[in-house]
Amino acid sequence: MTTSQFLEVDNIEVLYSQAILALRGISLRVEKGSIVALLGANGAGKTTTLKAISNLLASERGHLSRGTITWHGEVTRKLDPADLVARGVVQVLEGRHVFPQLTVEENLLSGGFVRRPSRRALADDLERIYSWFPRLKQRSGVRCGLTSGGEQQMVVIGRAMMTRPTLVLLDEPSMGLAPIIVEEIFRIIRDLNRNEGISFLLAEQNAHLVLQFADHGYVLENGRVAASGSAAELAGRDDVAEFYLGTAAAGASTAEPIQTPGI
Repeated sequence: MTTSQFLEVDNIEVLYSQAILALRGISLRVEKGSIVALLGANGAGKTTTLKAISNLLASERGHLSRGTITWHGEVTRKLDPADLVARGVVQVLEGRHVFPQLTVEENLLSGGFVRRPSRRALADDLERIYSWFPRLKQRSGVRCGLTSGGEQQMVVIGRAMMTRPTLVLLDEPSMGLAPIIVEEIFRIIRDLNRNEGISFLLAEQNAHLVLQFADHGYVLENGRVAASGSAAELAGRDDVAEFYLGTAAAGASTAEPIQTPGI
């Protein structure tokens, strides 16, 4: 299988009701076994891009008006989100959507039921999650609504892992979390990638952190791809660093926009 048969997003545009054009010609690729970062400020189009890939736009009265998305060479436009989960694509939504009245373990198990596994397989998968997230095993009997934000983020990632995905779309995993917890979560993501072969497409504002873990990145601005390249290339670009890595002075908003020759 060639890498071009994994995930391909080709020149997509997304319209919301009232003819709001949210994405303008977005193209990107996620290669098997890679971690790809989607960078950009609020409103740049990161979440919309993820929802277009996972076919969750309809819930917000949006639709793909142009372009194609393919998964292993199959056009995904007519697949519903459950079909994509069954094919190995799962999205972890921004905001840590747990079932607050259920325990940590019950939240994790709810992800496994998508595959209708045997009781033994479900138990084995749960132990795998606990091996990646030891803190969740300690908190397994606690209602999720009583856990910390970091623990809830681990729960939603672990619940996604229970579906046995090959690609995880992860939206703003660092939002609202202490830096030490964010680094722990990103180390787990890296371990899942390296040791389990799971690919990740991460939408993230914390570019300085995510580029330390990613292989490749795309910078979105006003619904377009403003820059792309390897993580090392993006981290080394002065214009990207100025706007997204926190190296600009207080007056950065008056600086020149990102330059995009050849993109």
